[in-house]
Amino acid sequence: MSHLSSLRFALLLLLLAMQRGHAGATTEGAIPGDVSSTSLAVASESSTTPVPGLALGEVYRPGVDLDRYLVSEKLDGVRGYWNGRRFMTRGGMPIRAPTWFTADFPAVALDGELWMGRGTFALLSGTVRRSEPDDDAWRRVRYMVFDLPDHPGDFETRLSVLRGLLATSPSPFLDLVEQTRVADHDALMAALDRVVAAGGEGLMLHRRDSLYRVGRSADFLKVKPYLEADARVIAHVPGRGRHEGRLGSLVVEEADGTRFRLGTGFSDVERDDPPPVGSVVNFKYHGRTANGLPRFASFLRRVETL
Repeated sequence: MSHLSSLRFALLLLLLAMQRGHAGATTEGAIPGDVSSTSLAVASESSTTPVPGLALGEVYRPGVDLDRYLVSEKLDGVRGYWNGRRFMTRGGMPIRAPTWFTADFPAVALDGELWMGRGTFALLSGTVRRSEPDDDAWRRVRYMVFDLPDHPGDFETRLSVLRGLLATSPSPFLDLVEQTRVADHDALMAALDRVVAAGGEGLMLHRRDSLYRVGRSADFLKVKPYLEADARVIAHVPGRGRHEGRLGSLVVEEADGTRFRLGTGFSDVERDDPPPVGSVVNFKYHGRTANGLPRFASFLRRVETL
């Protein structure tokens, strides 16, 4: 990284630290047992907070030069953007984390996943959506950081700076997503099998020499044992039999106008409180029919909290 780039980033750190100081964090250094949840709303300006520009992943396909990438587990969490003072989702909605949770976070922009562990997405999503934070639930959450959006360096440089930032932070709620190398496609698929067998969702590839790029690009690739896409909820179809009195399936529509039903993948809690009409959901599938319909489509999650 050039001397000029280093100076620009140092100035950015200084400005963000000054802004954070003016915000008056009165609970700096407090521990969870010392703070009541009634005073812990981190952000309240959802209508005025701009949507963060974040890097988004494309789907991995064989043929990629894997020597140019680092590999990490794709955490089944909620994407969280820390702007140096407060949390927000990928869509710009405020995440009302307890102030003790973020008290020792660096005063710079961070990109990562709020995570409780494998197989806990439903519990985590409910925790993040609460308007009043649940202290007990938030004690189980970790912010797994994987990038530094405002840094001008390539990914390996950003990763090195992140290690330094997190090493000096006293926060027990911050952690760095581990990045490794793989030799080839077969080694990548073997790593994917191990993660999925242990209850994980998949893998992510970060191109080592890439700058932080907003939007979808080949710099950031998702590796999963299935395909996934988003669709908007058009209608609720009532359930029958065991699901009588609650959701049976969703009628959804993709951006290109393709309509179909999603009837599997829901937990009992999600059937009792389904994604509302007009919201966007994420689903997995295994290829398309000749008519363009997704095969074996199954609900994954609501997009609003990602």
